[in-house]
Amino acid sequence: MYGAQHLHEFGGLPAVDFQHTDDPAARPAAGAVAWRVSVDPYGDEGRDRPWAEEFADFLDAVDPAGVRALIIGQWGEAYEEDSSVPVNLVIDAADRLTSLEAVFVGDLESEQAEITWIQQSDVTALLAAFPALTEFGARGGTGLVFPPVKHERLRALTVQAGGLPVQVVRGVLDSELPALERLDLWLGVSAYEGDTEVADLAPLLSGTRFPRLHHLGLRNSEVANEIAAALASAPVVARLRTLDLSNGTLGDEGAAALLEGQPLTHLELLDLHHHFLTQAMEQRVRSALEPDGVCVDLSQRNEPWGGRGVEGRYTAVSE
Repeated sequence: MYGAQHLHEFGGLPAVDFQHTDDPAARPAAGAVAWRVSVDPYGDEGRDRPWAEEFADFLDAVDPAGVRALIIGQWGEAYEEDSSVPVNLVIDAADRLTSLEAVFVGDLESEQAEITWIQQSDVTALLAAFPALTEFGARGGTGLVFPPVKHERLRALTVQAGGLPVQVVRGVLDSELPALERLDLWLGVSAYEGDTEVADLAPLLSGTRFPRLHHLGLRNSEVANEIAAALASAPVVARLRTLDLSNGTLGDEGAAALLEGQPLTHLELLDLHHHFLTQAMEQRVRSALEPDGVCVDLSQRNEPWGGRGVEGRYTAVSE
């Protein structure tokens, strides 16, 4: 299995760690990058340094009025302290972060904390505090709270988890997000609170939610085949440009359901990477879609653990 990795870009900007330096001119312009603010509780310089102090230094060193994208990285021992402290500190600085368009909460890679160890909180308070946000993301489903929200400008929403609680999924799908174009949900596995069932996705699959949606990712799921079968007749598919079912347990049965359902030749991209398709099914998918110009990502074909068939399939990110 693979662990979660640091963001390389966010909000359309390259991700850069905020660092202390004696040469301020060496830093990028405030609005040229997505700034990741983190502390290292295990490093000599970061030991016992509160995230609040690091964030205060960031606001003093980088013109906060010019910051367009902010990534909240490690804020301490993520399995002991939840994200409410950094979330509230960013909210308290809203009158200074006047150009902020993108926020990500919990950009920790697996070497810092497994995705299921990250203790989250009610991250929607950030959406309320920053009505100009166009992109928002969070990593970690443990303790994550996402009640239904209304936000007029949000265009992209990502929630990454090794197990995404159904209450979070319901909160997202009950939200009023009229500008939303891109939605990525990492549903995860039941062993880590990923209890979302296909029936819970009905408001999304019906096409009645998010009228501008053109990218849908239902990723990292142990029920990828069931999702694929539901998508075969789901009205939402007709207006998508990209469909992403990657990082899950998709096998021949799910791929066959997709091909035997409604046409997919209008898609620009069908992303199925990290899958369990046989070579014969891979070829069938390519032959059905690539001649019509659909880019199909079938990289990272896997074999079930221990030759156990369907029971041996695994998601890319779980613990």
